[in-house]
Amino acid sequence: MKLLVVDDEKGIRDLIRKYALFEGYEVDEADNGMDAVEKCRKGTYDLIIMDVMMPELDGFSAVREIRKSSTTPVIMLSARGEEYDRIHGFEIGVDDYVVKPFSPKELLMRVSAILKRAAPKTESTANETVTIGEDLVIDFTAYQVSIGGKVLDLSPKEYELLFYMVRNRGIALTREKLISDVWGYDFYKDDRTLDTHIKLLRKELGPYANRITTVRGVGYRFEKQ
Repeated sequence: MKLLVVDDEKGIRDLIRKYALFEGYEVDEADNGMDAVEKCRKGTYDLIIMDVMMPELDGFSAVREIRKSSTTPVIMLSARGEEYDRIHGFEIGVDDYVVKPFSPKELLMRVSAILKRAAPKTESTANETVTIGEDLVIDFTAYQVSIGGKVLDLSPKEYELLFYMVRNRGIALTREKLISDVWGYDFYKDDRTLDTHIKLLRKELGPYANRITTVRGVGYRFEKQ
């Protein structure tokens, strides 16, 4: 597995490289967003770790360019943890968001979790489709969600979260279980990432947004009716 680490601070790149090599990953580096885009055009990577604030081209702009031709998972690094930044990152296709300063061990555990979920699935889900209400159609096999025949443009993580909740509709799902089963973070409770994705998912679902209800003190539930 090959990682691309993009950060204008050499110390951070060196730190991530040290831990990544120890875990058995190959590592390539870039010190600005423009260089990262060029490297992605010329080569292939299994996952990209991208800083936000960099010279020449910031991380968000770099991800937008990379997403034009690649679905490689991206973990965004930032010294800012505001909700706006997280939402913006997820909307342009970032898979995870880590706020500096961070634990390199935790970062590599997130890398491992994302790569496991990005691996091709072998189990059969042939002809598995669920219709909610009058016209919300969730096609697990085609990895597609539509309302009234209009296909929604969801991010990979929004698909995973929605699919998981629909499969468990009617059940109150704790934050811990959602984070563990959808993100793979058995070791870390990232409530802000979960809440941000729920907010984005409700926005995409439009008239069906109220199907995702908040269970106070517990987590969330996708209503059957």
